[in-house]
Amino acid sequence: TRYGLPSRDELDPDRAGPPPPQSVQLELIALTDAATLGDWRPAAAYLDHAGRDWDERWHRILLLSKIAIENGHWLTRWSQDRPDSGDAATLRAHVLLLTGWAIRGDGFAREVPAPHMRQFHDHLHAAVETAQQAAALAPEDPGPWVVMVTAARGLKYSHAQFRSLWNELTRRAPGHFMGHLQALEYWTPKWHGTDREMLAFGERAIYHCAPGSPVPGVYLYAVAEHIQHQGKLPSAPSSQRKRLLADVHRALNQVPEDNPYLPSLRHLLAHRLSHAGMFDQALDQFRRIGPWCGGTDR
Repeated sequence: TRYGLPSRDELDPDRAGPPPPQSVQLELIALTDAATLGDWRPAAAYLDHAGRDWDERWHRILLLSKIAIENGHWLTRWSQDRPDSGDAATLRAHVLLLTGWAIRGDGFAREVPAPHMRQFHDHLHAAVETAQQAAALAPEDPGPWVVMVTAARGLKYSHAQFRSLWNELTRRAPGHFMGHLQALEYWTPKWHGTDREMLAFGERAIYHCAPGSPVPGVYLYAVAEHIQHQGKLPSAPSSQRKRLLADVHRALNQVPEDNPYLPSLRHLLAHRLSHAGMFDQALDQFRRIGPWCGGTDR
């Protein structure tokens, strides 16, 4: 507590940040209960209330996808009752995507049994086809393009094919956080890029977004991926790395506190600032984090 930090007894290791307001929790419980009974309307309203806040809308897609994977008959009914719903089609595409990745698992390609790999590719092709339908139904929504950008690495899209998808996504939502995070994965050395391409993408993310966007935090994932792949920090001079971290620090401090991606980014940033010897900025992040010390729940 000497530095304005919580005491050890106050720390909560189960969350990266504070829980949603009780009203939000009650809404999620209600729509989950309704979905169990086959009623899709609360889920549709939940998505609709996000409006054109594309980051919030995608966060809600993620939550609804978890519900649909456990019990998807309400989503099937939604699609049947409203075949013109872009939201329902986007959600179906994302569920297909997640199911495919779950079949594949996290191992190297050589470790995945051939039948699983075939199912993986089948699901990704179906996800892309469904996302294309969703894009036709909701032409302004970047969500279907996030699905396609995510599927691109698993389907071994060429750089030209990927950039075409990426241009469509960013034309609709230049600062889409999860879109940027999935694009970063495409450019990693373990998929279809190089360390140089991955780090360049991460650095561009710091500066090519509007104030208040969490996208600059994508750079932190690029650095973490480089360390995992190479076993060391990027080869840039220490002064350059510190300048980039300082710019991320300033950018994330402009992000609204209720942004769902901010807590985990603060943990990553505090870690990198500490290792860079930027202790004043690290302390600022730890104070903003508060008692929440579970780094990756959101």
